Amino acid sequence: MGDADRARLGVGMVGYSFMGAAHSQAWRTAPRFFDLPLRTEMTAVVGRDPERVAEAAARLGWDSTETDWHRLLERDDVDLVDICTPGDTHAEIAIAALDAGKHVLCEKPLANTVAEAEEMVAAADRAAARGVRAMVGFTYRRVPAIQLARQLVADGRIGQVRHVRAQYLQDWLSDPATPLSWRMDKKKAGSGALGDIGAHIVDLTQFITGEQITGVTGVLETFVTERPVATEFAGLSGTGGDETGPVSVDDAACFLATMSGGGLGVFEATRYAQGRKNAIRLEINGSRGSLAFDFEDMNVLHFYDADESGATAGFRRIVVTESDHHAYVAAWWPPGHGLGYEHAFTHQVVDLVSAIAAGDDPAPSFADGLGVQRVLDAVERSAEKGIWLDV
Repeated sequence: MGDADRARLGVGMVGYSFMGAAHSQAWRTAPRFFDLPLRTEMTAVVGRDPERVAEAAARLGWDSTETDWHRLLERDDVDLVDICTPGDTHAEIAIAALDAGKHVLCEKPLANTVAEAEEMVAAADRAAARGVRAMVGFTYRRVPAIQLARQLVADGRIGQVRHVRAQYLQDWLSDPATPLSWRMDKKKAGSGALGDIGAHIVDLTQFITGEQITGVTGVLETFVTERPVATEFAGLSGTGGDETGPVSVDDAACFLATMSGGGLGVFEATRYAQGRKNAIRLEINGSRGSLAFDFEDMNVLHFYDADESGATAGFRRIVVTESDHHAYVAAWWPPGHGLGYEHAFTHQVVDLVSAIAAGDDPAPSFADGLGVQRVLDAVERSAEKGIWLDV
């Protein structure tokens, strides 16, 4: 099908930093490698500073700019709003966009509070009745090895889930001299490692196993409570550039969990694991086998089949790059030529656009995002009170 025969989907994106750049690449790349059912156009990007957003638009491939996200809702050439902003703005932008009849892709975690997430789900339900779709961006679901892990569990290859061990380990805050950013401000971010990266392993666990986390007990810790103010802001209050500010979020989160199928989970999220750059480590042990994954080797899934015996029994290393068997990879490179971090964002665009064209509700839904938010909230309240809490 040629572009002229496809209905148009104009995209407006709010925010253009790290996540905005990743989403921009996905919107640019998806129609070049996948046969999308709609003709996507990168219509407008929003940022508060006119000069910076103009530079970002030119660099990232957007056709026009706005300095107020409300303008996207007024534009007839914008059909979908992609939200790549700090968590404190998600609810306001998403609800307004959905009520205005715009499809929404919202970065994770869905919101900063359960109450905000519930309002967003209500808005998504109202919009769905009018054919308007909403999706939350838990992008790691789109890694082919994660897709294979989910399929193996669904096919019963590991049996009943007994244990989940889930870690998300980074080290970018290990240096106490790393300056403050919005990710260390509770008002903007909602939480620290718990929501920023812990949300991903909560979602991946529930996605792969098909089960829900039902109870938690957790602990949160902030190792460095004061950090330098970033260079561009330092000295504005006459401190001579030595200004520091408080860290109001957790640096690390650990919690135990029960699963709806009767299994147990151990979760850890930290931005202080020296030497670990983006280690999403999952091991799932079942009654018939096990799965293991590490995002720092993202094209590989390890699978153990307990029914196999003998001298060569053990974990099998599966390179997940075969177009006949593994999700998404047929659109990319020959077998064995691995994918990277950015490809999952492209797959996210493919799935979202395909769902919109088919009139289907995309996944993960805002309801899925609310489910993760409830787990995060329970962990935070458990850590405050030192008790076990049901989710």
